[in-house]
Amino acid sequence: MKIFIVLLFFAAGCISAQAQTAPFLSFKDSRIRYEGRIGKNDTAGYEFYWPGTSATINFTGTSISALMQDEKGLNFYNIIVDNHSPVKIQLTAGKNLYTLAENLTNGKHTLQLFKRTEWEEGTTVFYGFQLSSNGKLLKAPAVKKRKIEFYGNSITSGYAIEDTLLTDGDSPEGKYKNNYLSYAALTARHFNAEYHCTSKSGIGVMVSWFPIIMPEMYNRVNPNDPSSRWNFADYQPQLVVINLGQNDASIIGNPGLEQFKNKFGSQKPDVATIISAYQQFYGTIRSKYPSATIICALGSMSAVQPGSPWPGYIRQAVANLHDRKMLTFFFSPVKGYAHPRVKDDQQMANELIAFIDKQMKW
Repeated sequence: MKIFIVLLFFAAGCISAQAQTAPFLSFKDSRIRYEGRIGKNDTAGYEFYWPGTSATINFTGTSISALMQDEKGLNFYNIIVDNHSPVKIQLTAGKNLYTLAENLTNGKHTLQLFKRTEWEEGTTVFYGFQLSSNGKLLKAPAVKKRKIEFYGNSITSGYAIEDTLLTDGDSPEGKYKNNYLSYAALTARHFNAEYHCTSKSGIGVMVSWFPIIMPEMYNRVNPNDPSSRWNFADYQPQLVVINLGQNDASIIGNPGLEQFKNKFGSQKPDVATIISAYQQFYGTIRSKYPSATIICALGSMSAVQPGSPWPGYIRQAVANLHDRKMLTFFFSPVKGYAHPRVKDDQQMANELIAFIDKQMKW
């Protein structure tokens, strides 16, 4: 088997005569299994925004391609064929056909197209898969019985997770982001659970490193569109993990920051105000998922370092809700640099998986 990427460029909507001889599978085909919040425009293609969004198919044939239109040319995806190691590709701005795998054995295969990067890298419109002339689409992958949703910030997104150059800082470049290796995605795969990741680097519950906060974004399909509303009835997970607080802790602890001044002026919010904000957001999430187990987590950066008051805020906010299926969990703090790297996320996943095993009966 040989997996590599070739870019073929087309005018909008145009596919070469040679490509037309092979089966083209529309994004609307029910045999494609999607995960994540997706903008489903049935006439113009499905839109991928969030990290961890994926499309998976079973097929036969010796090659497979995907027709996609990327907004900025900054998005990276993983291609996973037959559960082999992922291959990373960077998309190019505009509409292109990407050869994802060639020289496959002429038999049954599974392929997953997985978004590594965040919505700040831009939107990708997915139009469908192109098979080889001897290929055909098979029955859709089985529906996963378990479902998990994560709400989080850069830690959950996988920001700088593959930045091996810096030991005390992070690169913001998209090529170092990889949600596939985040603790969130690792945990979902461990439980063979359908995976939704509603996260954004820099976001908080009370204040972010940009104007929008999670209580204003959590219910969007398209994170860039305030009028775009997610239908929570479409996805009711058994488990929800909320890992927020790092950015609030960083900004609220530094009143000289522009973000602090824009949100709070000169007055630092008191403890009661902080707890109330988290309590309100946790309660809002509970209202959307009335039957789920909800884990209110924190970590693994400075907000969980010894002496931080933030775990106490989280505990009190949860206690105030008197919800037996709402739990708290705190990751061990990362040492030596800012954001967790691959090995740290694996440790985070191990910690979270062990906690879930003790708390949940799927």
